Amino acid sequence: MAKKAKAGGAKPVEELSVKEAKAEHVRLELEIALHDKRYYQQDAPTISDADYDALRRRYEAIETQFPELHSLTSLTRKVGAAPSGKFKKVRHAVPMLSLGNAFSEEDVAEFVERIRRFLRLSEKDELVITAEPKIDGLSCSLRYEAGKLSVAATRGDGAEGEDVTANIRTIKDVPETLKGKDVPDVFEARGEVYMTKADFLALNKRQEKEGKALYVNPRNTAAGSLRQIDPRMTAERPLKFFAYTWGEASELPAPTQFESVAAMKRWGLPTNALMKKCKSVEELLKHYRKIEQERASLPYDIDGVVYKVDRLDWQERLGFVSRSPRWAIAHKFAAEKATTVVKDIDIQVGRTGKLTPVAKLEPVTVGGVVVQNATLHNEDEIARLDVRVGDTVTIQRAGDVIPQVLGVVLEKRPKSAKPYKFPHVCPICGSHAVREEGEVDRRCTGGLICPAQEVQTLIHFVSRNAFDIDGLGEKQIEFFFEKGWVKQPADIFTLEKRNKTLKLEKEEGFGETSVRNLFNAINERRKIALNRVLFALGIRHIGETNAIRLARHYGTMEALRDAALAAGKGDAEALSEMNDINGIGEVVAEAVIEFFKEKKNMKALDALLGEIEAEPMEAVAKDSAVSGKTVVFTGALEQMTRDEAKAMAERLGAKVAGSVSKKTDYVVAGPGAGSKLKEAQKHGVQVLSEDGWFKLIGKK
Repeated sequence: MAKKAKAGGAKPVEELSVKEAKAEHVRLELEIALHDKRYYQQDAPTISDADYDALRRRYEAIETQFPELHSLTSLTRKVGAAPSGKFKKVRHAVPMLSLGNAFSEEDVAEFVERIRRFLRLSEKDELVITAEPKIDGLSCSLRYEAGKLSVAATRGDGAEGEDVTANIRTIKDVPETLKGKDVPDVFEARGEVYMTKADFLALNKRQEKEGKALYVNPRNTAAGSLRQIDPRMTAERPLKFFAYTWGEASELPAPTQFESVAAMKRWGLPTNALMKKCKSVEELLKHYRKIEQERASLPYDIDGVVYKVDRLDWQERLGFVSRSPRWAIAHKFAAEKATTVVKDIDIQVGRTGKLTPVAKLEPVTVGGVVVQNATLHNEDEIARLDVRVGDTVTIQRAGDVIPQVLGVVLEKRPKSAKPYKFPHVCPICGSHAVREEGEVDRRCTGGLICPAQEVQTLIHFVSRNAFDIDGLGEKQIEFFFEKGWVKQPADIFTLEKRNKTLKLEKEEGFGETSVRNLFNAINERRKIALNRVLFALGIRHIGETNAIRLARHYGTMEALRDAALAAGKGDAEALSEMNDINGIGEVVAEAVIEFFKEKKNMKALDALLGEIEAEPMEAVAKDSAVSGKTVVFTGALEQMTRDEAKAMAERLGAKVAGSVSKKTDYVVAGPGAGSKLKEAQKHGVQVLSEDGWFKLIGKK
């Protein structure tokens, strides 16, 4: 039996100091998570319901008294057990990417015009775009081999998801076998797992009748249900599935999006009847308004309308930008709004030292979700809105996701409300907080001595698109950091070695099994793609996309470091090469150079590289004639736009540069090519015409 909560003997919550509250909040979260795992996943509870409820009540009372401890990962936002680390990882053969967003009619018009420009279409050329409801559910990929369901996986980080095959098989909507003579040998149907509004309400009625916690919304409930470790629990939930696209396919049934989705329906997969073909911006917006008007009466939740170029050959030409396709966009519905009172304005310090003001609100429900915090962005935004503590404000969830303050209801302002003075010192470490010329953000100058930045850097390091270590999230990092066990990334990988002294399994909330699982998860990440390592380091301006660009260009950490150090010492060629990487430029290159110039960073990086292996990033296409080659496009291209040319080259695994050097492999020159053509001749670089380029890559 686990220890009982000290309901009577524990120090009253209102008498706890901030430090005591934070420590107990972490302890309770770990203990409750352990009991959740025993109850929901192992069907073997070790304490009574009354003792468990006492733990939950104290945890919630601490968050009420100290609202700064409440976050998106708090247990008060969760129902049941957290997703288990026991799911196998599944590598997607074709990445599951997210969509860019449009929030206005102007955004939609620009999306269509952007496609026409890219494809060089005239006003007379017909451009068909499909429009369909954007289902608010959990993205999932169903792989069929020889017509039979073989693997089902969640989206995960887009490249790697979780194997939920056993759970998917419990959903009645999902066919075990596709029917039809034209079913491909391999076909990955992709879509959304969801729960209808009626089923969600019925489930909550049962929860209420049984005295259990109510679920927040259908989307979260569907996601939690699908990712239960026991398929029997998933089977008890009324989940459904809509198919709307595909991943890997040995062949496609039709040349268009619309006809391919129709084929999926013919094979037995459920598709959405509201999908429509449109031939103009006006038709798209008309269908958008129709769906928006029907939104409340639809049996499932939607949060917008998705537009996709219908012709699949045009989709291929358009390609992708960052993590989104150029040929598709999600037109989000206007956010729901509400009014509430600002109880306080809290300053949060991010991993880069940025000071972000957050309005602490009287809890209010917006779009089915209880909102207690809203971003105020920066000191200019506070001044513009003139937000004061005590004010009644209007808030909305931008894109139905991020809470933000729209404005102040001035007639309800208390007489005692005073203008907010933005701090000029870091609230965490007391260092000066400065605002650089041209910047809207104020940043702590404490750097490595600021605990907020140290912790946030580590939290970022283990985040989903970085190292993504199962069982090692924000709360665990904070716990290890406070213990002094993890102060830099390399410390994570030496935990197991040091555990003879640390004895982690003796800590509350941990046991031998959970510690062993944690160490196994850490060891699984000792080999990891270079782009993930670069993103995890938290270098300013290096997000996922720029990390991929650098990893693809340099291949290894050593090559990137050598280039950055050379550029930092004044090597003009090294600096020019980095600046010229497609999408990088001077600002990003300078941030990379500054990171590698800092000796403390190099010491921490060397310690990390002593524990892990940063593997070269795979090229987009290994077997193309230009995979790994550096290409420069110059002159007035006649058969393709410059953007289309770059997208094509990157899709084939090539590196696209902006200037010519001795490291350039090919220069593709159109009419009017000038200095770059001369540079190519100077360095002996092979020059191709557009026809020569297409012949090289096998397109002609």
